[in-house]
Amino acid sequence: MARHIGIVAVSPEGAALCYRQIYQHATARAPAGDQPRISLHNIPLPMYIHAVHNDDWHRVASYLGESARILASCGAELCLTPDNAVQHGIHLAEASSPIPWVKMTELVGRAIEADQRECIGLIGTRTVMTSSTYQTHLGMKGIRVLVPDDDGIEDLDRIIFEELIFGRIRDESRGRMLQILHDLGERGCEGVILGCSEAPLMITEQNSPLPLYDAVDLLARGAVEMALQG
Repeated sequence: MARHIGIVAVSPEGAALCYRQIYQHATARAPAGDQPRISLHNIPLPMYIHAVHNDDWHRVASYLGESARILASCGAELCLTPDNAVQHGIHLAEASSPIPWVKMTELVGRAIEADQRECIGLIGTRTVMTSSTYQTHLGMKGIRVLVPDDDGIEDLDRIIFEELIFGRIRDESRGRMLQILHDLGERGCEGVILGCSEAPLMITEQNSPLPLYDAVDLLARGAVEMALQG
């Protein structure tokens, strides 16, 4: 029997996309009676944003841990969060977690390594682009990670926090994001990590100038594979 998956929601838009992607991978892999159950728990997004902006990772971990415990109490046997900006908190939260965490950064690293990429771009919030969320993990595999220039970082952070987390889509913002991806390609990137759970609202395989590594989709696929192992 497939294991029950728990989604620790941070951004509502990102969590909704993750739920849909888990369902799509599950239906492609297993008949209806064998698909994993999925539960979701959230703590209000502004609480996470305040903690992240204050570099209070113990607070972030406490929020993640609270959701994991509640999900476990309703039957979840593994959990994940599709939010890139809180990935640092998982290492603290999993120490006392009653269920295992599926880690997004590890799955993204494996996918990029399997494709034998040497240089990869990264877009996301300022926190994701300027911290070691992906950089250290991929660097240990010999993969160089490039982020946008300062103007690109500021524009992406603004688009994410003022538009995407609310599900707002503006053609002007989509154009800016695509230009940033084009610039990363000009600098030698062989692909780009969508290190923002809401980024697929703007960037898709159809419009991207670079191969995409959609972190949430890779997480969803990995969670389904783990759940179906029983």
